[in-house]
Amino acid sequence: MAEADRYEDVVRTRNDEKFAEFEDSGKGLWGRFHELLHSTPAIVPLIVLLAACIVFGMILGSKFFSPFALTLILQQVQIVGVLAAAQALIILTAGIDLSVGAVAVLCSVIMGQVTFRYGVPAILAVPIGLAFGTAIGAVNGWLVSKVKLPPFIVTLGMWQIVLAVNYLYSANETIRAQDIETQAPFLQFLGTKFTIGGAVFTLGVVLMLLLVLVLAYVLRSTAWGRHVYAVGDDPEAAQLAGVDRHKTIMSVYMLVGFICALAGWVMIGRFGSVSPSATTGVIGNIQAITAVVIGGISLFGGRGSILGAFFGALIVGVFELGLRMAGADPQWTYLLIGVLIIAAVTVDQWIRKVTA
Repeated sequence: MAEADRYEDVVRTRNDEKFAEFEDSGKGLWGRFHELLHSTPAIVPLIVLLAACIVFGMILGSKFFSPFALTLILQQVQIVGVLAAAQALIILTAGIDLSVGAVAVLCSVIMGQVTFRYGVPAILAVPIGLAFGTAIGAVNGWLVSKVKLPPFIVTLGMWQIVLAVNYLYSANETIRAQDIETQAPFLQFLGTKFTIGGAVFTLGVVLMLLLVLVLAYVLRSTAWGRHVYAVGDDPEAAQLAGVDRHKTIMSVYMLVGFICALAGWVMIGRFGSVSPSATTGVIGNIQAITAVVIGGISLFGGRGSILGAFFGALIVGVFELGLRMAGADPQWTYLLIGVLIIAAVTVDQWIRKVTA
């Protein structure tokens, strides 16, 4: 008992003493900049976006910064922006989805065909299309998570299947904008325009912005979001920590299918018509991946943000509009975007190498 009393006396007299002290090694300005890039990946695409706007503003003058021009960029990227949000979720889990564009087109075709072929009210046809996209995502997720097939192979095959079903089901029939406007205007609901201070917006743009903000919050502030990052960074460690990898992967792919269907609805509002041969089915996948990579989301999974993917989509939109307004050859757009893709992956590799 006396030994215990003496031990407590020693603890009480020494509890304020410093037994060890670790000094900051001093990372310096360059080290702190690198740490900032690692903790906030969306900063790089934001800087590129602002720089591009400044350069084109200096070249084109006030017409580039007009409300019409700036909102035109948002209208042009609304489909790619929604698809990029979907693609970003998959890439955060260290996967890739080559079928997002094709799924969007097929869901738009289903919405149109269900309405005009079977007489289903458009207000019910839209949820049917959304459910169909979610189902496709569930199939992809099950093949990746349960059957353990590589996401690249699964979605490459699904891309081909969806494209074929799209043409077979629709018989390559395009539903005209005039017919939709008179008989099923709800299908074009997201194309509704409104004006704020001379800037013209559509409900599709509003949907894209809300989707990006909601996903950014969910990924940053919820347990599900942390699980997505954990699965993408190290699936074995995540499973040991109690994360249900199967449920997380399934939920991500199902959500992505739902978002692709939303993109299909946005397409109808943007173009007015429903066409199985819409180019989004072929190039939408590449456009979405381009936005995600330029947006600083690592192709190795576990790092990046939805905001970065959104900035990436805007960068592409700014380059396309700026070069078009400047009268430049459209091939310059592809050249500059290609340079940005390589630069973005190089920066990601550098960040990973230094922090490894």
